[in-house]
Amino acid sequence: MLAFVTVGTFGFDALIQTVLSPPVLNALQTHGYSHLVVQCGTSFDLAARATEHTAVPGLAVELFAKKPSLAADFQRADLVIGHAGAGTILDVLRLAKPLIVVPNETLLHNHQAELASALAASGHLRTSSIAELAETISTFDPGALMRFEPFDGSRFRALVDSEMGFSL
Repeated sequence: MLAFVTVGTFGFDALIQTVLSPPVLNALQTHGYSHLVVQCGTSFDLAARATEHTAVPGLAVELFAKKPSLAADFQRADLVIGHAGAGTILDVLRLAKPLIVVPNETLLHNHQAELASALAASGHLRTSSIAELAETISTFDPGALMRFEPFDGSRFRALVDSEMGFSL
């Protein structure tokens, strides 16, 4: 099985360091993951150094900085772990892939945590802090997640028509 990690366009050093730490690597390997692909953004050098010092037998690790699109990586992943950016979250949920998000709490106004918390409360994904990521992976049950329903524009149109007094 394949786990895919993304930090988005920029860096998220804390997530990269944690994902490549022995506790998280062991949690992934214990849960049947044999391949870990990490999109590192500007944290690539940090990730490359981290992989020099940690290895888990039976878990291959692949790193890259960025690509024009992560759609193929999301598609082939059995689990996605990522920052809580809205684009990443929506892309992964639309594919009905299991998702663990780790908000970058150093960002201004902490908007990632708000979005992640709302979707976790709805059962669409699981959130984790940096400190609890290994435990979150160990206790994560993808089967317990609620399917994220795709946007239905006709429902919105009907609501607006109704509010405006139009009838079809």
